[in-house]
Amino acid sequence: MRPIRVLLVDDQELMRQGLRKMLEIEDGIEVVGEAADGEQALLVAAQCHPDVALVDARMPRMDGVELISHLSARHPGVAAIVLSTFDEDDYIFGALRGGAVGYLLKDCTPEDLVDSVRRAGRGETVLASPVAARLVAELRRTPPAPPPPAAPAAPHDRGRLSAREAQVAALIAAGASNREIAARLRITEGTVKNHVSSLLRKYGLRDRTRLALHLKDTALP
Repeated sequence: MRPIRVLLVDDQELMRQGLRKMLEIEDGIEVVGEAADGEQALLVAAQCHPDVALVDARMPRMDGVELISHLSARHPGVAAIVLSTFDEDDYIFGALRGGAVGYLLKDCTPEDLVDSVRRAGRGETVLASPVAARLVAELRRTPPAPPPPAAPAAPHDRGRLSAREAQVAALIAAGASNREIAARLRITEGTVKNHVSSLLRKYGLRDRTRLALHLKDTALP
């Protein structure tokens, strides 16, 4: 099975070296690139095609939140995880709204970090316990939004999905990870990611989490 390809994005070289040494000894994980800021990360991502990006929140030139928004738009198949010292709301909610699949604090254990990389590579969401608690508290404080007006049919036109895309969409709606979808449909995880990227474009969504939530509310054939 192809290893999970990881891009390290942190302005501290010592941090990048430590992460590289930690991850390179793990089976099934390969560090394929490094970047010291968001602008450099976008260039490196286009060259090394990572599956997962570990992104620092605070960096010069382009911070992690802005980088994740650009990654979601340009490379929707990359699962971005923020790895930060800061658990401030602006960073947490900004990153998640931008398309991050996870938010970890730098005091997490090596085992938690490695497990999070593997889970993100499978298409799962990963949140540090304090971050998850903040997210739940915010959701409880925020009143439910009024139902949106009826949208034009085009972005949700089921006829625009191929037969295989419809199968993938149904499994995403059921909560299956990319690996589970690949096993169920007997295709590679790379092919699943391609279908996910296509579904994101067709539904006009920016990340897999939003896609899963949308598909749960959408009647699929």
